[in-house]
Amino acid sequence: MPPPLKPAWFITGTDTEIGKTFVACTLLHALRSAGLQAVAMKPVAAGFDERGRNDDVERLLAASSIKAPRAMVNPYGFRAAIAPHIAAEEEGRRIELPHILACFAELQAVADVVLVEGVGGFCVPLGISHDTADLALALNLPLILVVGMRLGCINHALLTQEAITARGLALAGWVANRIDPAMARFAENLATLQGRMTAPLLGVVENGTTPEKAALTLQPPARRS
Repeated sequence: MPPPLKPAWFITGTDTEIGKTFVACTLLHALRSAGLQAVAMKPVAAGFDERGRNDDVERLLAASSIKAPRAMVNPYGFRAAIAPHIAAEEEGRRIELPHILACFAELQAVADVVLVEGVGGFCVPLGISHDTADLALALNLPLILVVGMRLGCINHALLTQEAITARGLALAGWVANRIDPAMARFAENLATLQGRMTAPLLGVVENGTTPEKAALTLQPPARRS
């Protein structure tokens, strides 16, 4: 797939539950404040309530400046909050990358900027033969890595960076999300990551803030030429 004509980024993380959706919403607010029509999609989500709603998808829909159809924002949703390839198998469904790419193209046609949020970490399986890294590669998007700042984050961040590079993808930037406000030696860990990550730090998200407030200090990455 050729590089997108409009700016777009794939948001991945060092693990699950480390704030990818929060950072995506924060970036949406920052882009909207810059006067851009920004929309996010969550191609694969697992864990839906009795009303057929997923918290991450609903938050992205609310933060986007374009009211895109839910089926386009979230092409694949599964009831159980488990690994998506297992959930898909249990429901007798397949996660097809071409369908996700088609939804992405439709969103790009109506928005200035599209954010694509992955599921879990960078290499979460989506089926027998493909994973979220393959999805990022098929979209050919630069990545934003959300690092959940807690004990062990340096190793997780550097391993993820290596995996991104090994797939031939570009890391546009990373975000330090303070998911553990009591993390010992936070400043020292942050400094170590800044010295070892190859991409710029886009900002630090403080614990307990809101996407609207975090957007004031989070800088979207430079547009890829």
